[in-house]
Amino acid sequence: MRTRSYLRPGAVKPRRLPGPVARAQVRPLVRQEGLPKLPVPPLKQTCENYLAALEPIVSGEELGHTRKLVEEFLRGGVGDRLQKGLERRARKTDNWLSEWWMQSAYLDCRMPVAVYTSPGVVLPRMRFQDRQGQMRFAAKLIAGVLEFKKLIDSDTLPTEYLSKKPLCMDQYNQILSSCRIPGTKRDTVLNQPFGKTPPTHITVVHNFQFFVLDVYNSDGTPLTVDQIYMQLEKIWNTSLQTNKEPVGILTSQHRNTWGKAYNNLVKDKTNKESVRAIQKSIFTVCLDAPMPRVSDELYKSRVAAQMLHGGGARWNSGNRWFDKTLQFIVGEDGTCGLVYEHAPSEGPPIVFLIDYVVKYIMVHDLDVNVLMFPDYGKNVPKQHNLSPDAFIQMAFQLAYFRMYGICCATYESASLRMFKYGRTDVLRVTTKESLKFVQAMQDPTKQNTERLALLQKAAQRHKENAYNAIHGQAIDRHLLGLRLQAIEDLTSMPEIFMDTSFAVAHHYNILTSQVGSKTDCVMSFGPMVPDGYGVCYNPMDEHINIAITAFNSCEETNAAKYANTVNDALLDMRALLEDTAPAER
Repeated sequence: MRTRSYLRPGAVKPRRLPGPVARAQVRPLVRQEGLPKLPVPPLKQTCENYLAALEPIVSGEELGHTRKLVEEFLRGGVGDRLQKGLERRARKTDNWLSEWWMQSAYLDCRMPVAVYTSPGVVLPRMRFQDRQGQMRFAAKLIAGVLEFKKLIDSDTLPTEYLSKKPLCMDQYNQILSSCRIPGTKRDTVLNQPFGKTPPTHITVVHNFQFFVLDVYNSDGTPLTVDQIYMQLEKIWNTSLQTNKEPVGILTSQHRNTWGKAYNNLVKDKTNKESVRAIQKSIFTVCLDAPMPRVSDELYKSRVAAQMLHGGGARWNSGNRWFDKTLQFIVGEDGTCGLVYEHAPSEGPPIVFLIDYVVKYIMVHDLDVNVLMFPDYGKNVPKQHNLSPDAFIQMAFQLAYFRMYGICCATYESASLRMFKYGRTDVLRVTTKESLKFVQAMQDPTKQNTERLALLQKAAQRHKENAYNAIHGQAIDRHLLGLRLQAIEDLTSMPEIFMDTSFAVAHHYNILTSQVGSKTDCVMSFGPMVPDGYGVCYNPMDEHINIAITAFNSCEETNAAKYANTVNDALLDMRALLEDTAPAER
């Protein structure tokens, strides 16, 4: 099927202002030179921590077998050889992990990006109820993102810090003017390289039709909100035909299938130019049709699905180009948010951009209507000298244990941005301390004072593990590096990576990420495994926004039930703190 009739970038020509666009070239963010390289943790330390991570999630028999394999790995020389290979790689590169991580975690993955890897973000519902309001808000949003881009281009974006240490800012260079390119076996990422003439257009999609919109004047200044609004009106009026095929839905397919279709699509010259215009655009704006009306109770879940995948072919899934790094979604009924392709960036830079843009378009005008745990926020654990993140994670552990009677491997994303080009490692939440705490909460013979002591120990262990993870001393990326080093050396795969325990340890039934935002928004993403949960949370001072996902095809999981159980766990844990508070004094 040829697509030229509805992918032409200039089908409607939002007015190009006369004269060539003269703009300063994009400069990369500096301040990277002083950042340290990502370390390779000591081999013995990783092996010991790996065994400790297995203790609460595998049987004693399995643990004993794995312990023998680990001892053989350390004694037999294989581990030492792979470790030295990693250390050589670390000396020769700025970051021994970053390229491997992007390939193995994202570009080699052949599952669809929609739901499986691309997070969606729900913004507070807007008040507008018609297309004029939709266009006006979209115009303000576009202007806000362009203002943020100016901070990147002028190298005036403030450096972020964690524990008073500067963080790598490189990911901000990756989120604009970038796009994933499908392949039949492996994908790539297109990013406008330094020194090239930067793109001056965005893409706008409405009613399944894609348009190029130049957003800069001939003198390099961005269009005003009013000018953008006028161009969006032209696009809307020109795209009223309803007989257009939803070509964008191809980007939601299995990556191998989409890679083959893509190769056929771009054989046509017009299609190739059109697709390139989408790929090279600064970002994409999706002007969505209204969602089907649902009850207030179901509204929030429906909006989250809308941001993740568009609701299906009948609704807005064809109104997307899921390979595009940034897609802002503005619905005619006031539903707003974004979906982003995960390969170029982690969540925090995206959330920082969101906070900036929402502030730009006057956050006090917004009707806040988001998923939230309303009874308390990070204020309560802070009052009891507990880490809010550790406290909330223990609630996720308790809820899972109450539903299934066991603990599972739990993934919390930990930033490695203290290091040059750092991405993430895994903060493993499930520990023997967390297991003892959740068991005690379900044991009627335990006193609350004992339960509190176990909670404090579990939270302290979580805090220590978090510190180690962000300082490059977690185990998962090191184990990945050792595996990939073995593949690169063309040696036989060590037994510890073929072991059942290794599979259990990496089957994350709970995938979590705290994405702190000043905006009262909710980010969501799909589970990592078919029988798992995706849990994204934003702890505010007085409440906690939590988005939980699960696959309907799995009979063992139920997102609503888990959400209710998390709610009860948070309430019970606050009651525990209040009940034991007098004894503490």
